[in-house]
Amino acid sequence: MSPILQLRDVSVSYRTAGGLVPAVHDVNFSLEQGETLGLAGESGCGKTTLAMSVLRLLPKSAVIDGEVLLDGVDVRSMTFGELRAARWASASVVFQGAMHALNPVRTIGAQIAEPIRLHSSSTGDLRKRVAELLEQVELPASRADAYPHELSGGQKQRVMIAMALACEPRLVIADEPTTALDVVVQAQILELMSRLVAERGISLMMISHDLSVLSVSCARLAVMYEGRIVEHGPSHQVMTKPEHAHSRALADAFPTVGDPAFRYTSGEGAGSALLAAKGVSVDFTDRSGNRVRAVRGVDLDVADNEIVALVGQSGSGKTTLARTLLGLQEPTGGAVHFDGSALPTSAAGLREYRKHVQLVLQDPTGALNPRHTVYEAVAEGLRIHGIEGDERELVAAALEAAELRPAEKFFPRLPHELSGGQRQRVVIAGALVLQPKVLVADEPVASLDATVRGEILALLLRLRVERGLSTLVITHDLGLAWNIADRVAVMYRGEIVEVGGVEQVLLDPQHEYTRTLLSAVPTVRRFAED
Repeated sequence: MSPILQLRDVSVSYRTAGGLVPAVHDVNFSLEQGETLGLAGESGCGKTTLAMSVLRLLPKSAVIDGEVLLDGVDVRSMTFGELRAARWASASVVFQGAMHALNPVRTIGAQIAEPIRLHSSSTGDLRKRVAELLEQVELPASRADAYPHELSGGQKQRVMIAMALACEPRLVIADEPTTALDVVVQAQILELMSRLVAERGISLMMISHDLSVLSVSCARLAVMYEGRIVEHGPSHQVMTKPEHAHSRALADAFPTVGDPAFRYTSGEGAGSALLAAKGVSVDFTDRSGNRVRAVRGVDLDVADNEIVALVGQSGSGKTTLARTLLGLQEPTGGAVHFDGSALPTSAAGLREYRKHVQLVLQDPTGALNPRHTVYEAVAEGLRIHGIEGDERELVAAALEAAELRPAEKFFPRLPHELSGGQRQRVVIAGALVLQPKVLVADEPVASLDATVRGEILALLLRLRVERGLSTLVITHDLGLAWNIADRVAVMYRGEIVEVGGVEQVLLDPQHEYTRTLLSAVPTVRRFAED
């Protein structure tokens, strides 16, 4: 039986005003029925371009050379009718970013049913088929009438998988299916996909920049770098004994909890408590008028010259606690103290306080005004707080501190002209320009690829050493906590259930929820099994 997918000398280029720009170079591999292949690489390496070429989902400016054989037929020679018949039915795609891939004004049941309507002359009882698909991805059939905004990130991703399975394809291409999901939901999605592959004999091509995620679900790994496959082999071999330098860089970018090689600290002790939550509780009122307690009696402090990681699943209350620490959310009970004094309640007092405690948001694209230059984005804080001094010199110093050099080169640039890592550095520079004592970084590397992630974490460590800057890092990534934090606080259902030194909490967890988080980390599971 011939492979379900075979790529022979496949190259992809894009037409531009200046001529053809190559994106993928001479790729060769095949995928048999029931096989799983992980395609790894940084953003911009060509992995999504290669995957989308399988169903000719690239823009018209793309030029595909070589052979892309789907069930033995070259998709480049298919008519539009043949291609339409192959999409969803022979091969389907789980697109990246489920929160943006679903239509916000249609129910999820209608969206799952759409490919069935397009590809079947006899659709039968569509509602029954949608219910079956939802059950396959472990969602109750009652969710068919829900809209995307009523679902969690993990539930939206399950809906995308149900849509991909709707027409029973033999090949599923999953593009970054776990990006921005917390560690427990990520594990659930990976286990779901592995089960569906085993039960239905589906071939799977999964794309990610995280080798550990791919190693859990895929038997083989292919690593892309600058448009080429630079390493290809069994997952365990590529993950634990990578041969190519880029494969090693990808593996090292996601620290393994417990590995001393990934444990970086300044070697200096922390000072006295600088920012502290004392018995903080936060309540909200839901749509039905019921009071919901999001944060429950939390005690947590960040000392001078210390990095604390606040870890937990999405919805555990981490961001609500952070907003309360920043004075953006008033606590229902308890109090926040900075440098020994309770937070001021006046607008002027809070403005002065926020010069000392600055926020670094998760999504740098959303954090930056698309019409403001880098200079304006960084200078805005100086103007709001009336900081005296040479504005140009202060902005340049902040950009240099965030490792954007030479700073003047970045002054006139707009956010869309920067890479994701550069945008995150601009956000950090906007905080540093005020010379704060504490950074509150909310998932600062969740949306960044492997190498850039490592660079941002190294930057936070350097700022601690050079400036004595304290940082509260909010994350669901235990590897990140192991990498840079002095202490870890574990949050579950609005409470801090465990707090202590990194080695104490992550190597000898006392609470069942901490053990659950650790068991869900792909690298921990794989190395434990080995």
